[in-house]
Amino acid sequence: MTDVQTAVAPPRRSNAVLAAFSLPCLPLAAFGVALPVFLPEFYATYVGISIGMVGAVFMAVRLIDIVFDPFVGWAMDRTHNRLGRYRPWMALAAPILMLAALMMFVTVRQGAGAPYLFLWLLVLYLGFSIGTLSQLGWAASLAPQYDQRSRVYAWWQVFNILGVVGILVLPTAVEAMTGGGHEVGIRVMGWTIIALLPVTVGIALLFAPEPVNPGAAPHGGLKAYLDLFRRKTVRKLLIADLLLGVAPGITGALLFFFFDQIKGYGRGEASVFMLLYFIAGLVGAPVWASLAKRVGKDKALAIASLIFAGLYVVATLLPGGSFWLTAGAMFIAGLPYAAGLFLLRAMMADAGDEVRLDTGVERTGLMFSILSATTKVGHVIALIPYVILQGVGFQAVPGPEGNSEQSLMVLNLLFVFAPGLLIAAAAWVLKGYPLTPERHEAIRAALAERDGAPA
Repeated sequence: MTDVQTAVAPPRRSNAVLAAFSLPCLPLAAFGVALPVFLPEFYATYVGISIGMVGAVFMAVRLIDIVFDPFVGWAMDRTHNRLGRYRPWMALAAPILMLAALMMFVTVRQGAGAPYLFLWLLVLYLGFSIGTLSQLGWAASLAPQYDQRSRVYAWWQVFNILGVVGILVLPTAVEAMTGGGHEVGIRVMGWTIIALLPVTVGIALLFAPEPVNPGAAPHGGLKAYLDLFRRKTVRKLLIADLLLGVAPGITGALLFFFFDQIKGYGRGEASVFMLLYFIAGLVGAPVWASLAKRVGKDKALAIASLIFAGLYVVATLLPGGSFWLTAGAMFIAGLPYAAGLFLLRAMMADAGDEVRLDTGVERTGLMFSILSATTKVGHVIALIPYVILQGVGFQAVPGPEGNSEQSLMVLNLLFVFAPGLLIAAAAWVLKGYPLTPERHEAIRAALAERDGAPA
């Protein structure tokens, strides 16, 4: 055994460090749930842009954003700064997102047109891409070990869900306390995000370190990008992420319409169902992290996806009319929700080690930009139901009276069965995943021997 192999392992990050690192997830997750759930419906109802136009604008901006992501990842991997490779980008994201939140949530007025939505949505996605990509790359550097990396991303996901839960509770609570309309809750949501961004990002920058991988030079250009798609490990992760991104995207985009017009529940009740769904994801996250330690991340994710698909379909097929039955079913259905979100990102970080061993260069930022791009492609595809619903004459109005039986049937099919099939397909894609725990341990040992650093 060599001296390198017997070197002291990288430190196990304390819970305090991981909590500080994960704090920016609170406002970022608030954007993450507002973008697919609250903002499209808000701009289609309160602001007054047609549902088809809202869907078209969101799809157009997301397509632009997908092209933008690889350039962000490329720039991050080439960054050399005393703050680190990724932390300067996190600092840059905060003011961009604060401006976007002000314009998208707070200052918008009824009658604002599609150009207004397009411009500020583009700014929002620019800041959101920079913030999320920098945090994901930063997370990969915090813990190089297979199991410890799962722990880092589990913390990341816990704070994401806390952010989601908080932003779901906020508008409903504000509307109940003030007696104001839905737009009041949206504006308070915006102010809350604006207040959280500098505080959470500042704490993360002060208290969470960013180790830099030794011997990792910046990656090449377009060829490096295309080479990643030739890798079986990366392809499987991207396809699984695409499927698991489309499914919740459809759920979020259609949630209020489904529970109002199919199940007969109001906006407040639907918000409670979604809140319970995400809280269940928080409760379930440690279970999937523990299972990943036992059987590997790929098998844990496949198991969670199959369970998720079955529970989701059963929960959404239950008849309306019983609030507590639906609430309980949505909580149970949400227990596997977080598995795909944090395990896929931990798996991509592992794949980054494999790429670094094979190529000798650092491509983590680029790889997370590709993963982010597939997530956004999923969100674009998830908005296709808006176009389909407009095509069958669906109207974004309260109650089912303004819609035909055909349009309501299409809404029901899109909300229930499309996500269930997509989630189950992700489990099938992961069959034969090549980067096992044993393979990753060998990669880390080889990297340690080559770079002269602990594995």
